[in-house]
Amino acid sequence: MTEFRSRNFQTLPLVIKNLLIINTLVFLAQYTLDSSLGITEKIALFPFGYGFKPYQLITYMFAHAGWFHLIFNMFALWMFGTQLENFWGPKRFIIFYLICGVVAGICELLFNPNAMAVGASGAIMGVFAAFGYLFPNNLLIIFPIPIPIKAKWAVIGLMAFDLFGGVASRPGDNVAHFAHLGGAVTGLLLVWIWNKSKRKTFY
Repeated sequence: MTEFRSRNFQTLPLVIKNLLIINTLVFLAQYTLDSSLGITEKIALFPFGYGFKPYQLITYMFAHAGWFHLIFNMFALWMFGTQLENFWGPKRFIIFYLICGVVAGICELLFNPNAMAVGASGAIMGVFAAFGYLFPNNLLIIFPIPIPIKAKWAVIGLMAFDLFGGVASRPGDNVAHFAHLGGAVTGLLLVWIWNKSKRKTFY
């Protein structure tokens, strides 16, 4: 178990603050200019052969499908990302975040090749998975469950939910389950590799 101790804890660290601003500004551009400029069509992640461009693996994670989608993702980013950025520092956190988002997009392209994707959820699932790995016994309240759950069990539960949702592929389900899984697995691998390297350096 890793205990979180920081003398310089910030409630809104640099990278988190800028990610919140950028995501909000991009969504406002979508909301106000989509009908005339087609913002979403330019930055969303499209399937291979149906408008895919490599830069979309970055831009898609800054676009969102609605106000609830944006607010939920930004709240989760602030809640869990703040802990990680304070723990790692801004440079390592932004590298981690972008890698998780890119790999999440690749997983969505490979396992759900007929759907367009937008949203920061894949990158944020990586953040949440890393939080659960580093602080496994921190208690969380996951709506609508009214009792505290340890972070490690919450991560496992959400990954299991996304695995089921991706395999079941129910009609009308517009959640990018494979992006979520790809982001979470990438987050776990990265934090495991970084922790392993740190232990080797120490010893």
